[in-house]
Amino acid sequence: MRLGWPELVIILVVALLIFGGSRLAGIGRSAGRAIKEFKEETAELKGGTSTVSPPEPPVEADGQADGFSSQPERKPDPEA
Repeated sequence: MRLGWPELVIILVVALLIFGGSRLAGIGRSAGRAIKEFKEETAELKGGTSTVSPPEPPVEADGQADGFSSQPERKPDPEA
């Protein structure tokens, strides 16, 4: 079954009556953004490139990224 122009006009009028003009425009805008994001994501998957880089580990005050120091920890002298 194929929809012709008269059927599409009837569907548009019914949608306009149900949702209203401004709400219908918002729905169309949201659908357009969703389609745009979907196309961008599928293009990234096909190309194998990602625009988002993985987060870098935080750098501690001693310059070590993992929180472990390369120098041994000094323990207090029990005799002192």
